[in-house]
Amino acid sequence: MTTPAAVFFDMDGTLVDTEVLWWETAREVAAGLGHPLSGADAPEVVGRAVADTAAHLIEVTGVAAELPRVAAELTASFFRKVDAGAPLRPGAAALLAALEGAGVPFALVSASPRSVVDAVLAGSLAGVAFAFTLSADDTVRTKPHPDPYMAAATRFGVPASACVAVEDSPDGTASAHAAGCALLVVPSLLPVEPARGRTFARSLEEVDLGVLGDCLRRPDPEIRGPKRA
Repeated sequence: MTTPAAVFFDMDGTLVDTEVLWWETAREVAAGLGHPLSGADAPEVVGRAVADTAAHLIEVTGVAAELPRVAAELTASFFRKVDAGAPLRPGAAALLAALEGAGVPFALVSASPRSVVDAVLAGSLAGVAFAFTLSADDTVRTKPHPDPYMAAATRFGVPASACVAVEDSPDGTASAHAAGCALLVVPSLLPVEPARGRTFARSLEEVDLGVLGDCLRRPDPEIRGPKRA
């Protein structure tokens, strides 16, 4: 069995069920700017960095608001919601425990601000043995740019191509793909397009170390959930 050199996990929508909280946050801030959030806004909100969502809300509302102020409002509101409690996604705890038991190193690679990441680490992900965690504040550019996953591979001292990234959103998938990682995609709120090097699962409950290893050996897209013999 092929074993990944390391596994990189996205946080929001992948390990922790926070995408709905982020959407609610964006909806509230958008309403304050006079814009009713709709499905048309989803690609600029779901899986996006705070600054990207803030810039989108300013653009669609035409309000003369300063980006740092809107970004700070988004961050503060999202933090309050996450700090109140965000449940793990189905299968997340079992998969993380299995990797730890097998001695496969894994890290958290998130596009959320450090304050939000730390709140989740103190709550839903308390006690998980991540080798390290990366937030949006830890690289010059965050997702959808490849920087976070390139930085994670560098921290481990291994090629990105020997690692598997687990993602749920188009932007996160684009980031890991551009960095050269093999991908396991478990979509949440937005669909992700199939492409070479991407394996799809319906839930982390379907995933084990064998599935993650298979991701490294599947150059063509696997559209359905991974099948076990």
